Amino acid sequence: MTGALDSFAPATRAWFTESFHEPTPVQEAAWRAIAGGEHALVVAPTGSGKTLAAFLSAIDRLHHDGPTVDAATGEVPEAAPRATRVLYLSPLKALGVDVERNLRAPLVGIARTAAALGVDVPEVTVGVRSGDTSPTDRRALVKRPPDILITTPESLFLMLTSQARETLAGVETVIVDEIHALAGTKRGAHLALSLERLDELVPRPVQRVGLSATVRPHEEVARFLAGTRPVSIVAPPSGKRFDLRVTVPVDDLGDLSGEAGGSVWPHVEEAILDEVLAHRSTIVFANSRRLAERLTARLNELWVERTAPDEGADADAVTGVGAEGRTDVGAGEVAVVGAAVESQLEASVAARTAPPA
Repeated sequence: MTGALDSFAPATRAWFTESFHEPTPVQEAAWRAIAGGEHALVVAPTGSGKTLAAFLSAIDRLHHDGPTVDAATGEVPEAAPRATRVLYLSPLKALGVDVERNLRAPLVGIARTAAALGVDVPEVTVGVRSGDTSPTDRRALVKRPPDILITTPESLFLMLTSQARETLAGVETVIVDEIHALAGTKRGAHLALSLERLDELVPRPVQRVGLSATVRPHEEVARFLAGTRPVSIVAPPSGKRFDLRVTVPVDDLGDLSGEAGGSVWPHVEEAILDEVLAHRSTIVFANSRRLAERLTARLNELWVERTAPDEGADADAVTGVGAEGRTDVGAGEVAVVGAAVESQLEASVAARTAPPA
């Protein structure tokens, strides 16, 4: 394979090609921009691999330029100066999904691939700091700074105004995720100031990489990311693909006289359960919270009715969880939500498992 992936170390290349076969267009373009040392704004749809692209570049660089190792012991001396080199910033504290998929997985995978190739790579450490981080954990982050720190704009500001700022003196790359949620807001202005303060702290300006699923206009967001400095905008064209079907659970909606109660709902509920069982994750949007809760309860009942004769299931076998309604039915997970929480659940639930219904 030729292209931007060739600039990575053998272990990184091997892990990626075994896991994904080939990079997406946005990954190719992002890697070229990042490898050239440019500030980069990467705009691409969810699922295009932009977050992994930013992380993989950072991980490969850390593996290339790892900490000094004692020749006699093969270990990093305790007295060796250590500082965070990569900052991942997100306006959301709920970072677990992206971190697990886009950071921890490649770290483990590349280490295993390197071992199989007989190549030594330094361990890359990861830390998380947010408003929920305990004082003990914060002190540990200062005492032994991780190579990659995952944090929020507010926590970065607090670090820059405390003794913890010394741990940021070696930062080389800042990844700003969900940049569309920050640009043009007070939080964004606050972050822009923090990034400038960070540049004053380090020996040379930090490379900034902004990530967004959809944001316009690109030039304005690039200016927010890096001010008057040049920014490489990576936004390859991408068409939206829809798999849209309109289905009716009965042959004739005008003739329900023979149905229980003359209602179509029993058929709708059965059809929804069929979809849940056919997929790993499903989101069901309802018109109201009351309807969402009622449908969640009904799905639980239907699942028990279907499984009880064969598996001895009882009414407590499956339960709905959450403010609106969420349940695990068989091997499938389903979230039943009202209109007010559509966007939150789409991001936090559907992203964890695929393919969704």
